[in-house]
Amino acid sequence: MCLKSFSGIVKNGNIVHRNSCIKLKGKVVIITGGSSGIGLSLAHEFGRQGAFVVISARNAEKLNAALSDLHWQGIEAMAVVADVSKEEDCKNLIQKTFDEKGRIDVLVNNAGVSMRAAFKDTDLKVLKTLMDINFWGTVYCTKYALPHLLETRGSVVGIISIAGYIGLPGRTGYTASKFAIRGFLETVRCENLKTGLHVLIAAPGFTSSNIRKSALTADGTPQGETPRDEASMMSSEKAAYKIVKAVKKRKNELILTFLEGKFAVTLNHYFPSLVNMLVFNQMSKEPDSPIR
Repeated sequence: MCLKSFSGIVKNGNIVHRNSCIKLKGKVVIITGGSSGIGLSLAHEFGRQGAFVVISARNAEKLNAALSDLHWQGIEAMAVVADVSKEEDCKNLIQKTFDEKGRIDVLVNNAGVSMRAAFKDTDLKVLKTLMDINFWGTVYCTKYALPHLLETRGSVVGIISIAGYIGLPGRTGYTASKFAIRGFLETVRCENLKTGLHVLIAAPGFTSSNIRKSALTADGTPQGETPRDEASMMSSEKAAYKIVKAVKKRKNELILTFLEGKFAVTLNHYFPSLVNMLVFNQMSKEPDSPIR
């Protein structure tokens, strides 16, 4: 890798290294939640640019189908079944990757689950499930990958969402987990300012993916079909392209979409009460919304 030091300039809140020329060919990339949605699109994008891709997910059948798809596209890849809420599974994922390739260059913490229920109606086990998968999955994988990433001066990526910046009604557990991931990774970045480790926090806006279909309801059962119209949303392929580009440029932060992304986050900084009202109004208009 061509980064030799921490020296760089700050541009739009990101540290841009003067001698940055990151190439992905030959790099080893781990993607959790890689069997569908943004995770699978990331695997395709990294793979197309020459990286060896390791995808993981809990469902072996879906994971193997995704792996076959990658191989059919001519992408070098392997799959490791892992439930990121289990520390031992995360440790095994990292170790199997290192045993296979002898290095790890990028870890993308993408695995996650959402929810859709008012807090007053929500069983607390739902919040625990979201924290175990979204937050602790990120912590476990990052912990075990970190020594290898320090060796390669590699990248840790956390896929959060606008919910990592703005509280979304009906998504208490999801929002809490995404705020927690952002705080965790910002601290990891700060601790490693002089080691060469790169940390990217990427926040897609509403993206066309299957995370809402598997979102948990108040009692922990999946909601099934998403209530949102996904036709006008950013595609997972476009989100993946932008995230991979941000990894190559070693950006600190990436907020995708304008109105429901960058503008909303900026507005919330200056006018949080207004944003609360706007978000409440928007969420309450969803079909069968838990917010009234």
